[in-house]
Amino acid sequence: MGLKVGIIGCGKIADAHASQIQRVADCEIVAVCDREELMARQLAERFGVAQSFHDVNAFLERGKPDVVHITTPPQTHFDLARQCLRGGCHVYVEKPLALDAPQTKDLLDLCEQSGRKLTVGHDLQYSHVARRMRQYVQQGYLGGAPVHIESCYCYHLGQTGYAKALMGDKTHWVRQLPGKLLHNVISHGVARIAEFLTTEHPQVIVHGFVSPTLRGMGEDEIVDELRVIISEEGRTTAYFTFSSRMRPAVNQLRIFGPENGLLLDQDTETLIRLKGRRYKTYAEHFCSPLVLAKQCVGNVFGNVRRFLGNDFHSKAGMKYLIEAFYRSIINGGPVPIPYREILLTAWIMDQIFLQLAQGEQRKAEPELQIARAR
Repeated sequence: MGLKVGIIGCGKIADAHASQIQRVADCEIVAVCDREELMARQLAERFGVAQSFHDVNAFLERGKPDVVHITTPPQTHFDLARQCLRGGCHVYVEKPLALDAPQTKDLLDLCEQSGRKLTVGHDLQYSHVARRMRQYVQQGYLGGAPVHIESCYCYHLGQTGYAKALMGDKTHWVRQLPGKLLHNVISHGVARIAEFLTTEHPQVIVHGFVSPTLRGMGEDEIVDELRVIISEEGRTTAYFTFSSRMRPAVNQLRIFGPENGLLLDQDTETLIRLKGRRYKTYAEHFCSPLVLAKQCVGNVFGNVRRFLGNDFHSKAGMKYLIEAFYRSIINGGPVPIPYREILLTAWIMDQIFLQLAQGEQRKAEPELQIARAR
């Protein structure tokens, strides 16, 4: 038997992890754990796992996993990851890795001290289309370092049971996060930018607000519209957009270099190469659309090939990331997501939530002054 794998947290996302782990060769899920014993038992029964626990200490001592997947709410990630690392396990943590950059750094430092490895569930960076984009960048298609990046990550609140639960429950765990809804969802979009930045502390400028849609539903706490400018002085700039109202609700990344650009569309699993040079005269109006059409057709055929090869599904990126993480453990190679990127993503998110909180405080000050005057 290869790697022995355990899962802590047996809710909905744990199903996705268990399904993809079982697609990976030379590993076995040996134990699952959830503080609700029934949740642990049902996951174990459905996926044929021999042991289920409701106590983490017993899970580690008796299950003896080599790798632990943590799929619990973000508030618990830090303590559980630290406990597992100290227990001698490698750890895969669902996004976000921790509540803030200091917690993230503590976990990364512990990895260095313990000789264990860690990764975070930024699986969208490892979808088929994201890997193709990365390959083009590494091969120099942009003509140099990225000049500008645009990451857009939309979320349709009206279509999910998760959103309905969040809106209807004022004590929902998402509301307890420093960044509330944003804290639980934007790391995918931010991590895509962090991958291509080179400085540790870029400038971050934030504007966020509660949409008219949510205000009409009586909601005044959950920011669901976010615009962020990120700038490395004299180098790369980036825009990050999160929206619950934009239609179409796109999930895209654009990277522009000094010579060419790339457009990734996660929803359609397409990658378009954007040529920097234009055709002369009216040829631009005829030839360029034909080139784009040819690329779109090529994307279709590529997706069909992957589908027929049984490697085209919504969690293909998760499967690839899990495999890459396990290989780094078995072969002693580098982790798939560099620790620098993980920490930078956490730091940018800290800046976003700090500025949003400061903005709310500034709005509250005039109201407080008026109340005192009365």
